[in-house]
Amino acid sequence: MAVLVLDKRKKPLMPCSEKRARLLLERGQAVVHRMHPFTIRLKDRTVEESVLQPIQIKIDPGSKTTGVTVIREDDADPEHQQVLMLMEIEHRGQQIREHLTQRRAFRRRRRGQLRHRQFQYPDPRGCGSGNFTPPLPPATKS
Repeated sequence: MAVLVLDKRKKPLMPCSEKRARLLLERGQAVVHRMHPFTIRLKDRTVEESVLQPIQIKIDPGSKTTGVTVIREDDADPEHQQVLMLMEIEHRGQQIREHLTQRRAFRRRRRGQLRHRQFQYPDPRGCGSGNFTPPLPPATKS
């Protein structure tokens, strides 16, 4: 698409093509300023010496992703527009909804454990092992 360009004072200039950026880097007229998005910084030019063209940012909101486009308008022909950069922003709505559902399930389980836990017998050898010994002897033996 296009390579972002900064002047020697780190002010933005018009984006250039990948080929022009590669040639500027090979000649030593520019240095890599940032890798993502790929940005070069010119060593010998300022904003005052450069010609800037009108740029528009167009946004396409969607339910799961939002599309963002940076375009350059042509002064001679307003119908002709050149795309400089395309981006997609993914929404976190579904991910947040799943995390809230999971938190709700954990909370409900914690609350349910308090009321529906297994009965704890005082004698470790008591009812749980199957041989229940009553606390008093039967009346036939007394």
